[in-house]
Amino acid sequence: MKTLLKTLNIFALFSITFFSAQTATAQCEGWMNNPKMEEAETAHTLYRGDIKMEKYDEAFENWLTAYTIAPAADGKRPFHYSDGRKIYMHKHKAETDAAKKKEYAEIIMRLYDEQIACYGDDFKAGNTAMLTGRKAYDMFYYLNIPYSKTYAALQEAVKLGGDDSEYVILDPYARVAVNLFSNDKIDKDEARSVYDLLLGIADKNIAKAGKYAEQYKAGKENVLAQFRTIEQNIFDCAYFKEKHKGEYDANPTPQTAKALFQKLNGFGCTSEDPFMAKLKAAYASYAKEENAKRQAEFDANNPAFIANKLYKSGDYAGAIAKYQEAAASETDTYKQASIYYSMASIEFRKNKKYSKAREHARKAAQLRPDWGKPYMLIGDMYATSSSSCGDSWNQRLAVLAALAKYQKAKALEPDLQGISGKVSKYLGYRPDKETAFMRGKKSGDRDKVGCWIGETVTISTK
Repeated sequence: MKTLLKTLNIFALFSITFFSAQTATAQCEGWMNNPKMEEAETAHTLYRGDIKMEKYDEAFENWLTAYTIAPAADGKRPFHYSDGRKIYMHKHKAETDAAKKKEYAEIIMRLYDEQIACYGDDFKAGNTAMLTGRKAYDMFYYLNIPYSKTYAALQEAVKLGGDDSEYVILDPYARVAVNLFSNDKIDKDEARSVYDLLLGIADKNIAKAGKYAEQYKAGKENVLAQFRTIEQNIFDCAYFKEKHKGEYDANPTPQTAKALFQKLNGFGCTSEDPFMAKLKAAYASYAKEENAKRQAEFDANNPAFIANKLYKSGDYAGAIAKYQEAAASETDTYKQASIYYSMASIEFRKNKKYSKAREHARKAAQLRPDWGKPYMLIGDMYATSSSSCGDSWNQRLAVLAALAKYQKAKALEPDLQGISGKVSKYLGYRPDKETAFMRGKKSGDRDKVGCWIGETVTISTK
């Protein structure tokens, strides 16, 4: 017999065991009064020692002998079913062949079914509801059983266990239900009923404050987390109002009204709803005061933002004042450079204060040495004012000053928008050689620009 057991395919052997002409009574047979009682007891004792040491591979042959002779062991203890599941779960975890893993999974589920059939509710360790729940748990977490079958097992477990269903079914039941809803396998009414069912089980067991109250709390949190991903698809405004309106009744303050209004609005409730209108009226004055307070705080902490608003409104003096405030409080040098650049642009383009604009642009360039835009802006100042910078020679020198800034900008940022065009344009406005000669100058010499520019430039002729 042992030689035969070693050579038979394991799954084929179990197929014979489960699907032969044996009756349910034979499957629940114990070793009492069995002619092979001694062999069964010996195999049982040997494999149990290995099981206790978690030597599942070593335990298998003796377990199989004991199980084959007496599936129900001594009729008082369901060890052959529960230990068989441990052995096959070990095999399932170690197996890489998909077909064999599937066979092992089916054996594990059948061992659950046999224990339920043979011991049922008459034996506390074989409680039908508990075993059905744990079978469903294994189906979900370990055995890779299709969700539809796992869902059915979870439904049966809760049907049998009711409010006393074990906490272990809460998380897998929620995950499976959410998955089935998300894939259009169950409708929103059924998904909602699962949600209510699981929370009801959790809340009742938490209220009992029993041994596993903390586990039920954790299970409830898992249920809430899973359903949170689909709650707006399965619950309507009426549901959320009923669920949350007690928050306002318990603490009817403007702050509570505002928080609840925003929460319910996110769940599809509109201002036309009477309860929503009540909440809105309750926090309206508070909201006005709160918004004004927050705006004041924001304005105080974001002077650059306010400066931009003032600039857009045409209040350039106000914008400059706010930008100065922002620059004084800013610690990030890049941001500070941008603030000074904005000030320079306003002073130049709007206020026509060239010297002040150049001062701010130079500060921006100092704070951010790799930035070409401040130099291009100074170049624009020089080019714009060149026609009013003294005689013809000084006007040409102003153009050279502008070109020097443009070329500096391009050297820092070759791809700076518009810079190449400016350089090309103003190269044609340089002094010619004859004019330079009449001034006693030639290319490479140095000369100082008159007017407000006041810079010394290198002569370059066309």
